[in-house]
Amino acid sequence: MTLDIEISNATVSYREHIALKNISLRIEAGSFTAAVGPNGAGKTTLLTLVNGLGKLQSGTVRIFGALVTKHNRNKFRRDIGYVPQQMNIDARMPISVYDIVMLGRYSKIGLFRYPGKKDYTVVNNICQLIGIDRFIKKPVGHLSGGEMQKVSIARALAQEPRILLLDEPTANLDPCAQHEIIGLIERIYNDHKLTIIFVTHLLTHLPSLCTDALLLKNGHIIASGSIHEVFTKDLLSEVYDFDIDPPDVNRAGPNV
Repeated sequence: MTLDIEISNATVSYREHIALKNISLRIEAGSFTAAVGPNGAGKTTLLTLVNGLGKLQSGTVRIFGALVTKHNRNKFRRDIGYVPQQMNIDARMPISVYDIVMLGRYSKIGLFRYPGKKDYTVVNNICQLIGIDRFIKKPVGHLSGGEMQKVSIARALAQEPRILLLDEPTANLDPCAQHEIIGLIERIYNDHKLTIIFVTHLLTHLPSLCTDALLLKNGHIIASGSIHEVFTKDLLSEVYDFDIDPPDVNRAGPNV
């Protein structure tokens, strides 16, 4: 078994607020993990911890078998693609879709260097894969919510990452866009076999290809393991504080 992510007894705090409390987690290379829990459970903080941005109060994080420290974390971030809930880009900025996707290459290129032939090839291929090649010259301020989320995913993939972190990728999208994004994520996993962590608080927004799951509540990991072991009525009801039936994990896309 090869581990891409190994977190041991990690506590993360922001000022006086403890966001993650003594958590431990092991994620295998090539697995597709759903991180589920109510708002405020610590899901986004978990992604920042994996991405080298969480401030550890105690514990350790290993990525690809190597210990992450404040001195080497940028090296690991080059191989981790992160898709936030929303890209913070001013819609008035005169920047195109293609320019946004190319930004994803700069972890490989370097800040003060220009893209080369390989970089343009990677970006062109990613735009075609994601299905945004038809509007690559479009200003980002003219995009719909679903189009913007596809651009955000394309930017992350332009890094050619080994790990892909997705933070509520279907949030605030209409039902059609939700289905498109779920289908896109499944196609990416099938084609590239990246290690994926898919964060959501909605049990009906789970890709059918998820192999593993973890449940978070109040900064604690309540359960982790195979999706069938974790998504039980008892565990889900404990996390959400009311009786809740497990989702049909063999069905693709959101139930809308």
